[in-house]
Amino acid sequence: METIWWVFKQLFDKGLVYRGFKVMPFSTGCNTPLSNFESGQNYKEVVDPAVIVNFPLDDDPTVSMIAWTTTPWTLPSNLALCVNPEHNYVKVTDKTSGHTYIMMEARLEALFKTEEEYAVLDRFKGSVLEGKGYKPLFPYFEQRKAYGAFHILLDGYVTEESGTGVVHQAPYFGEDDYRVCLSYGVISKDGDMVCPVDSSGRFTDEVTDFKGQYVKDADKAITKMLKQNGRLVHQSTTKHSYPFCWRSETPLIYKAVPSWFIRVEDLVQKLLDNNQSTYWVPEFVKDKRFGNWLRDAHDWAVSRNRYWGTPIPLWASDDGQEVVCVGSIEELKQLTGVDIKDLHRESVDNLTIPSKRGNGVLKRVPEVFDCWFESGSMPYAQAHYPFENKKEFEDTFPADFIAEGIDQTRGWFYTLLVLSTALFDKPPFKNLIVNGLVLASDGQKMSKRKKNYPDPMEVVHKYGADALRLYLINSPVVRAESLRFQESGVRDILKDVFLPWFNAYRFLMQNVERLEREEGMKFVYNENKAEVSENYMDRWILSFTQSLIKYVRNEMAAYRLYTVVPRLVRFVDQLTNWYVRMNRKRLKGDGGTRDCHRALETLFAVIFSMIKVMAPFIPFLTEQMYQNLKHLIDPETTQGLDTDSLHYLMLPQPRESLIHQKIESAVQQMQTVVELGRVVRDRRTLPVKYPLKEIVVIHESEVCLDHVRSLETYILEELNVRKLTTTSNKEKYGVQLRAEPEHKTLGARLKGAFKSVIRAIQELTDTQLQQFAKDGEIEVEGHKLETGDLRVMYTFDVKDEGTPSHYEAHSDNDILILLDVTPDQSMLDEGIAREVINRVQKLRKKAKLVPADDITVFYRVTGNLTKIVQDFQEFIFTAIKQPLQPGPVPPGTKVVIQEKTQVKSDSLDLTIVSGHVTSVLASVPSAVPSMTWDSKPWCRYVNVELDGVGSTVMLENPRGDFVLSLSELQKQVQSIYKSSDNNVSLYRTSTCKEILTNKSVKDTLTLSGCTLYAKSKSTRTMPAPSSAKIWSAPTCRFVNVELCRTSPHGGAKGRQATVLLENPHGKSVMDVEELKHQVKIVFGLQNRKLKLYCSQSRQEEVTSQSVADVLSLHSCVLYAFV
Repeated sequence: METIWWVFKQLFDKGLVYRGFKVMPFSTGCNTPLSNFESGQNYKEVVDPAVIVNFPLDDDPTVSMIAWTTTPWTLPSNLALCVNPEHNYVKVTDKTSGHTYIMMEARLEALFKTEEEYAVLDRFKGSVLEGKGYKPLFPYFEQRKAYGAFHILLDGYVTEESGTGVVHQAPYFGEDDYRVCLSYGVISKDGDMVCPVDSSGRFTDEVTDFKGQYVKDADKAITKMLKQNGRLVHQSTTKHSYPFCWRSETPLIYKAVPSWFIRVEDLVQKLLDNNQSTYWVPEFVKDKRFGNWLRDAHDWAVSRNRYWGTPIPLWASDDGQEVVCVGSIEELKQLTGVDIKDLHRESVDNLTIPSKRGNGVLKRVPEVFDCWFESGSMPYAQAHYPFENKKEFEDTFPADFIAEGIDQTRGWFYTLLVLSTALFDKPPFKNLIVNGLVLASDGQKMSKRKKNYPDPMEVVHKYGADALRLYLINSPVVRAESLRFQESGVRDILKDVFLPWFNAYRFLMQNVERLEREEGMKFVYNENKAEVSENYMDRWILSFTQSLIKYVRNEMAAYRLYTVVPRLVRFVDQLTNWYVRMNRKRLKGDGGTRDCHRALETLFAVIFSMIKVMAPFIPFLTEQMYQNLKHLIDPETTQGLDTDSLHYLMLPQPRESLIHQKIESAVQQMQTVVELGRVVRDRRTLPVKYPLKEIVVIHESEVCLDHVRSLETYILEELNVRKLTTTSNKEKYGVQLRAEPEHKTLGARLKGAFKSVIRAIQELTDTQLQQFAKDGEIEVEGHKLETGDLRVMYTFDVKDEGTPSHYEAHSDNDILILLDVTPDQSMLDEGIAREVINRVQKLRKKAKLVPADDITVFYRVTGNLTKIVQDFQEFIFTAIKQPLQPGPVPPGTKVVIQEKTQVKSDSLDLTIVSGHVTSVLASVPSAVPSMTWDSKPWCRYVNVELDGVGSTVMLENPRGDFVLSLSELQKQVQSIYKSSDNNVSLYRTSTCKEILTNKSVKDTLTLSGCTLYAKSKSTRTMPAPSSAKIWSAPTCRFVNVELCRTSPHGGAKGRQATVLLENPHGKSVMDVEELKHQVKIVFGLQNRKLKLYCSQSRQEEVTSQSVADVLSLHSCVLYAFV
């Protein structure tokens, strides 16, 4: 409060404070005047009476001026009439009543409906009427006629937009009325007021006929009296926008009141200049709405007739001639001799100051400050400036930024700027964010009375504070526009943004835990030591993330929230629907430990970076993620930082070295191809499960086609297509270019010639449009058209003789794809096999199983499904990674879930049981009721590919024993492929660019699960870069073997081993005796007699008679006894 006194004292000393009478918006509900910006806060549509009243002229009582008003209650206070000197006025006779009136010619329609209703007697300018006297409506103030009242005045504010062109003047109830009457001397600043209305809006004793009536209620009685006295010409109603008190919800009146004012009109130019030195978001509010308000600023009435509030620190003599302004507690003590600390009214009202002129004592004026004066003093008062924190305030003023609703353009923003300009001639802030208003769903203001909005706390408890926060940040509100609040919008943020993002985070944590559990590898992330991944999608998501961080920092620096959140939402889509989904196998470890570690590092880096970026927008969810992620961060990278909370960390800096615009562009084009293909599949009702033969991508740019080819694998996998063809030869497929005009651009520019140019554009040939694409311009009908004037797109005519009819086309007006939509039988069968996989996976999800749960899936099928499941058994097994066995389910097995369903016209009966068991196989003796299965080999391995032929090499055998060195691994590969070349090289990728060396591979076990590519001098061809494979299991089929009741020999220690049943894939398939011999070698038992059993009970021996096909044992567990 002391600071507020100081602020006022500075203005007083600068001559900016004065006392005067001013017509102001007045709240009869609060008994106090309001500032202009307060009066503009609460307009409502109302219906008011509209009356036309006659004023007979003194020099010819048969002729009357007629004036229109919507406030009949102001007529008892009428002191003058006003006309526009430049407009034409007419004297007319009303043919119905015979009366003669004078009114503005342009406003004849206000009284007459047709020309036949009146006769024009004379025409003249309004200036002719100046000074003419007329008969007063009421006798209450007729004595003032001797002082210039009840005459016609001139002013340009009278318009031809409404009324009769004659405005009645009640100078103490209208701003323009006061100004005009003051200029003509009808009233004076120091004269008696004609204001017969008290602070409650009731007529005083002077208006004897309506004494004590509330002015709005008196309208009817006044109109009735005018009619009785023959002064009412016409009576109606009008609907218009009218100001109401923002506190009491009562209609405002304009009323002259004594008040203390700040001279704002003298500061207008400085206000405009200081406003220009600030930065607003959005910019148009600064220049339009706020700028216009400043240009029309009026002196600010800062006093209010209330009890509660900061007392105005003015002490005045009884005659008002001596006034002292107090600016501090200390000054008050010196002037009054009383030491007080509380500046409220009850403490200061009784204090007096001796008069220096001998006028007795000065008493404090009764008014308190308008609360907006207090809010405008906020920057100084919050620091108790200048009495405390002087340096701190001066170092931080102006504020970096403030934010408030758009309604504050006439409130807080305005008062802040006025006081700052008056005190320091500088703006109070550097940056300002203008928020729009949050309305109810029906577009009305939220009202406690109407209950037209959901309880905010219920919304928070239901969806979370973060969802509500992001919904509002991503709404028109942050663009200074209104928002119709919809609870469904908050729900959509939770569903479409938070849940997918949280699932990506949870998927990361699950697979980090799996890596540490299964591979014994501790995951610790160090940004400075993390290996740069060579995987294309890793590089893309890292680049996309860093580009986003760069964008966010730039936009946040510019305070543009509304541009940031849509990009953050798009990032969640890119992360979850593209990166995570397309790399699930790698992240689960199917591509080997090293590749899995790199993928997890990439996902961790992306999620960790983005939770730091999103922290200001989503503080609670990001904090929860951070608390679960921070233990995975290398402590070396956080030395000297407070890591207790995410919100203690700074927004990350973009890592320019990771940004690759070419990669981002390539992936975007790949995504376009995939999305176009999905549209075609949806259009033809072809689920992605069913493979198609070919997709053709057509584009003029070879760069674009190179990008598409480089990501061929992803396109083929996402669309389930066997072949990708890229070409710029669109004519081969019956494709041509066509053009459409940009109507908005050309319509405004060409005007009358637009129609003929449209026809000419639509007739442009393919050749002309190709040339236009190269030149960037073309002349049509004599008009030069450029790139932004035309939209060039592809057309595809299936009737064209050169166009194969089995293609379905789709384009985004840049890339065109043709999809072969005629699958053959093998593709249809594969699609049905995928349907089976889909039913199994859905059933696992329904049973709330997780991938790590050991299960066996039993099936019973009918019709064509029988052969399809048999033919695609390995394909299905690779997808579900659990044994798939024909029914029935063996007795005593624990059933988890069962379901009977239809696939096409055939029935599919699925049963999921706990553990790895099997029913009686066709190739396994009926004596074997059950068998243990494990879908993964016990020993670590690598897959190898040479000349398109796949094989598997065990990196250890038994488990933990005889780990191969790199040279031993190379010899094994030579042996498997019977290569005569002793110099076989191994590579990590199919491009054969990264050769494995003893330096790059210190431990071969880090290669576990990877696919390596072998190359020798005799290698015929190398696979295309896009055909690289990531295997989810060993290429070759295998069995796991456990040695029972005997210790291994020959240096082996482990009792668990894995034996390959073939090598390479489909070749050198063992029989039972060869299998036994290989088991002996693995355990060092070559000289011992060994038997294999399907169970530890040794009742089901594996022999040549019981097992006709050793491959039927694939992924089962056998038990070896000697």
